[in-house]
Amino acid sequence: MVSAATSTYSTADWQLGYRSLSQEYDYWISELEGRIPARLRGTLFRNGPGKLEAGSQRYGHPFDGDGMICAITFVDGKVHFRNRFVRTREFEAEEKAGRVLYRGVFGTQKPGGWWANFLDLKFKNPANTNVIYQGEKLLALWEASAPYRLNPKTLATEGIETFAGGIAAHQPFTAHPRRDPATGDLIAFGVRAALNSTLLFYRLDPKGQLTEKREYQIPGFAFLHDFVWTPHYRIFFQNPVAFNPLPFVLGWQSAGTCLTLKVGDPTRIWLFPNSGTPIQLETEPGFVFHFVNGYEAGEQVIVDAILYEEYPALEPNADYLQIDFTQIPAGKLWRFYLDPKAGTVSRELLLDRSVEFPAIHPNCMGGSHRYLYIGTTHVPGPNAPLQAILKLDTETGRTQQYSFAPRGFVGEPVFIPDPDSHAEDEGWIVTVIFDAASQRSQVVILEAQDLAAGPIARIPLRHHIPYGLHGSFTPQVWVE
Repeated sequence: MVSAATSTYSTADWQLGYRSLSQEYDYWISELEGRIPARLRGTLFRNGPGKLEAGSQRYGHPFDGDGMICAITFVDGKVHFRNRFVRTREFEAEEKAGRVLYRGVFGTQKPGGWWANFLDLKFKNPANTNVIYQGEKLLALWEASAPYRLNPKTLATEGIETFAGGIAAHQPFTAHPRRDPATGDLIAFGVRAALNSTLLFYRLDPKGQLTEKREYQIPGFAFLHDFVWTPHYRIFFQNPVAFNPLPFVLGWQSAGTCLTLKVGDPTRIWLFPNSGTPIQLETEPGFVFHFVNGYEAGEQVIVDAILYEEYPALEPNADYLQIDFTQIPAGKLWRFYLDPKAGTVSRELLLDRSVEFPAIHPNCMGGSHRYLYIGTTHVPGPNAPLQAILKLDTETGRTQQYSFAPRGFVGEPVFIPDPDSHAEDEGWIVTVIFDAASQRSQVVILEAQDLAAGPIARIPLRHHIPYGLHGSFTPQVWVE
């Protein structure tokens, strides 16, 4: 079946990427097209929903699927692959029962109708959104609860990470921490969303110890997935969404389907200085899931973000495999100019096309960046699956692109710096694509300076990986 909107992909091909991977692997990859750069050494960790059903019941949304960590290790021109499920309490219980036992945030209801879900306000923690290595701890992240700690060598689950009791086992901890390149600290947050919401600020030092924990109250319901960090601010966009708890409490709908955009309300932008009173600004309504970066320029703060003009609402009982991409709002790249002193916000459109999953050189985090890399559609126009990686020079507006259409579907690009260079765009873009022709996934390496030249290496796996979410790279190597 070919989408009516575009001939660059087949919906049937795209659907093939949403199949569970039940087997856990551990092997050196023997197939290789191209070359692995000699200076590329380290481990790329990826996270995403690896199991999309319990027993015979498919989860109502892939974001409710059980987290599966992949470790892709580059060493001496060779590549090693390992994957393991995050063995959360809920994963173990559902594996044993062979059926759905928990409600998911985004679309999964327990079997048995509304009565089985009535007044059950507990969410399953799938630990499926991101994975990051800090202080010899590998952390699988899901923003509504504490991280799960894994063994970085074996990927075995070791338990819930509370940072020596610094946070509670069910305390929210973001799936989008930001690393300070000057100190190596990991800056993170959590949010308790309610009629008035609580923000929790955390800082982990390079040893993985919790060195900061603060709380702030902000008015209104706050759905905050990501944030921006600069040396003087933590910055949040409070999207104008409303949560109607009644259908969720009564068991009629999952929580994620009870969110709607508050038409006419502005987006509130909060700047929390390291000390002093928070600053609130307002701008046109919209919805931001992911930020690229933020930095200070004189009196201004510059923020690059993926903005959806409308909230991409989830419909109750909708089948995510039957999605019509043309009916989903497209996220586009905008630059916001914040002036805390004057209390003003202006913005400009940087990319007028559907984009997601941005990446920059990690040393630019919190400081100015010139280049960014992002997943995009094969061509501008109606929304469609991500099939290409695009590089944007924010100074000149020039772009480079490499597309894997018609049968390739891309995941989040990760920028890995060349350890022998200080140039901002000298390094490699590594991503995992699903190749519908072989029904297997590939690890793909592109030169960041010449993205349009195409992959310098394609590394086919023996199997597919279900579409993932986020990940990170560390120069550490654990395989022998």
